[in-house]
Amino acid sequence: MKDISQNRKLFKALPLYYRMLSIKKVSEVIGKRVFTDSGDFFGEVEEAILLENKIDSWRIRVAREMAIRLNGARGVIIPHQFVKAIGDVFVINKANLPIADTDEPSSDGGATVDLSEEKSN
Repeated sequence: MKDISQNRKLFKALPLYYRMLSIKKVSEVIGKRVFTDSGDFFGEVEEAILLENKIDSWRIRVAREMAIRLNGARGVIIPHQFVKAIGDVFVINKANLPIADTDEPSSDGGATVDLSEEKSN
C-alpha cells in the first residue's frame, strides 16, 4: 500500500515540472533582451537561423555600449551552443565573445560579425 500512495504523490508533482519546462516558440524569443552571463546588456534577438529544422544560431542586434567593444559591429550571429538560458531574457556565454579591450571602434565596423564561422575553425 505504501508504494501506491508514493506513486500518487509523484503524479501530483508532475504538473509542476511541466510548468517549469515550458517550450517556447521561436517567435516568442524574437525581440527578447540579451544579457551576458556576467549581467551586461548585450542587445536584442533579431532572428533565429535554422539548419535542418533545428536552431543553428541567433542573429543579435548589438547595443551601442557593446558595439564599441565589438569594434563597431551592429550585429552578431551567435551559435546556439553559446546560449546558456532562454526565459524572460536571453543569456549568452561572455567568454566566447570576441570583445575588444580597447574602447576605440575600428574603421571596418558596422557589419554583422558571424561567430558561427569561428566556432567551426
